[in-house]
Amino acid sequence: MSNLYIRNIVRFIALILIQVLVLNHMNLSGYINPYVYVLFILLLPVQINKSALLLLAFITGLTIDLFGNTLGLHTASTVLLAYARPGILRLFFKNLEFSADEEPNISKLKPGGFLKYTLVLVFIHHTALFFLEVFSFNGFLSTLSRIALSTLVTTLMIMTLALLFASRKK
Repeated sequence: MSNLYIRNIVRFIALILIQVLVLNHMNLSGYINPYVYVLFILLLPVQINKSALLLLAFITGLTIDLFGNTLGLHTASTVLLAYARPGILRLFFKNLEFSADEEPNISKLKPGGFLKYTLVLVFIHHTALFFLEVFSFNGFLSTLSRIALSTLVTTLMIMTLALLFASRKK
């Protein structure tokens, strides 16, 4: 088994455990919900097969749904994030060359590029998740504020984790 598979399996388990055991039990004013497990999908290799990407997103979302009893909300949102990921990478980084197993990490994309990449995809994920959760346009402004605050907190946490992992590799 190659180093790439082991690294992604460890990353998957670690992010799921952080999400399920810590972040799902945090109450940040009842409005902010950080979901750092999406970092697993964000850091998958750029050249990954699209079917494999969607399948891994499905498994990731389903795992969070099983632990959180959220009836497919995370599965749908995470699959949407994975579906949008290749287009966002092409849109923002069309001039960058990626090798077969290279990840779109903070070292490759630079901090500003990684922030932009993360912010857009986390926003897509959170928009789908929170609108599916309320399944109504009642309280539209409160849902928008939940999306904005949760996106900012999640992106901040992801950037912190990405910087920590990048500094450990050096």
